Amino acid sequence: MSVDPQKLLGELFDTAIAAAHPRQVLEPYLPADRSGRVIVIGAGKAAAAMAEVVEKSWQGEVSGLVVTRYGHGANCQKIEVVEAAHPVPDAAGLAVAKRVLELVSNLDEDDRVIFLLSGGGSALLALPAEGLTLADKQQINKALLKSGATIGEMNCVRKHLSAIKGGRLAKACWPATVYTYAISDVPGDLATVIASGPTVADPSTSADALAILKRYNIEAPKAVIDWLNNPASETVKPNDPALARSHFQLIAKPQQSLEAAAVKARQAGFSPLILGDLEGESREVAKVHAGIARQIVLHGQPLKAPCVILSGGETTVTVRGNGRGGRNAEFLLSLTESLKGLPGVYALAGDTDGIDGSEENAGAFMTPDSYARAEALGLSASDELDNNNGYGYFAALDALIVTEPTRTNVNDFRAILILETAQS
Repeated sequence: MSVDPQKLLGELFDTAIAAAHPRQVLEPYLPADRSGRVIVIGAGKAAAAMAEVVEKSWQGEVSGLVVTRYGHGANCQKIEVVEAAHPVPDAAGLAVAKRVLELVSNLDEDDRVIFLLSGGGSALLALPAEGLTLADKQQINKALLKSGATIGEMNCVRKHLSAIKGGRLAKACWPATVYTYAISDVPGDLATVIASGPTVADPSTSADALAILKRYNIEAPKAVIDWLNNPASETVKPNDPALARSHFQLIAKPQQSLEAAAVKARQAGFSPLILGDLEGESREVAKVHAGIARQIVLHGQPLKAPCVILSGGETTVTVRGNGRGGRNAEFLLSLTESLKGLPGVYALAGDTDGIDGSEENAGAFMTPDSYARAEALGLSASDELDNNNGYGYFAALDALIVTEPTRTNVNDFRAILILETAQS
């Protein structure tokens, strides 16, 4: 078999991204009746691209406001696009969240609202609850991002500190009809977790949020603790009548992207093994992937080479060092350390939004000679992992993947390509 492993891995990544892009997935889900006035609001890394689709598809009057990450805008004519910071919210996100809430706060039952939701929306639509400041939310966000907390745990805290999340946005829209269209970036695709669920009921409690802060030893400002002990901090619960006219539709999820990549792999002659959405520490998830790859190379189990291992989800990084790198670079660095140049194994790990953490790269490549090449440069995979320096390691190997913002987000994508070798 003649194949360029890095080229194929790049094509699998591109296929996964394309399968979740708003221009591919949104239009069929929009209401059949597209006449009359509609107010469009939205938040997330795909929000501007989603707004562009609505503008092109709607026959009636369209207006509205969406917020996306800096650099993730789109060419909208009728819907205003504002850019703000992610993953730590800034003043721009605060200002647009206030405007969004004002835009939908005096509607009647004849009004229709389309809410475009995607990953990143939680930080981008940042409106602190009563008595809290943006600085309070920024402090908590930064601590959560470094703590190793899962996305579900982080969003539980975020929604209880918010004036707009945890169903509160839908409550503000009442009695208008609300259609939420969401692109999932979370394991399990739970509506309550995607961008902290601004338009859906939330079964979690303020006590849960307090427990998460305690579990990860996060020192919260006194105002945050006082608010979470206040009954007013509770989110909108299931069966609240204010949610009766709020409809939620998932339009893209990580599994679709993994399946699209699997089809592409089969076309290239590789048997795919989909592991699905995964959570856990990046370095530990990498060790499991390394064990599967080693078993395939040495024993032809659970499938024989040539094959590709595919997985998605959102891993976490507990930051202990001072290096640069997102969770995908950390995964790949741990994989490199675990495999130590195992012949015939190539890998890619990247974030489908084009941004690995807070860096400008989407992810990186690993080849069978990455470990040896790095050692020749004086770089120890183990030492760089201790310093959380995946970005620096793969930058030195000229192996970073830079895509620019993709304007979608179904979270991480990992592919490990295993060729036939003498060992396999």
